[in-house]
Amino acid sequence: MCRSIRTLRAPVTPEVSDEDIRAAALQYVRKVSGFRAPAAHNRLVFEQAVEAVAEATRQLLDGLEVRGGGAPRRGTTVPRTGGAEPGLH
Repeated sequence: MCRSIRTLRAPVTPEVSDEDIRAAALQYVRKVSGFRAPAAHNRLVFEQAVEAVAEATRQLLDGLEVRGGGAPRRGTTVPRTGGAEPGLH
């Protein structure tokens, strides 16, 4: 879908900055909305969407556990349940 969004999870990308996450969120919102830059009357909702997607991305990356990779990589406090849900790897 969004070819310019790169993989941000470890070990593919060992260091991910907030700028990397925001850039991916921006590309996603641009693709979904169909706008590269929003009109003035859509700017607020566009920026809110970028921030929401960025936060969801941070939570996802914080909670991912790569097999053989140990604990989540960003010092998160996401509670651990002892394993992935059935069918998820």
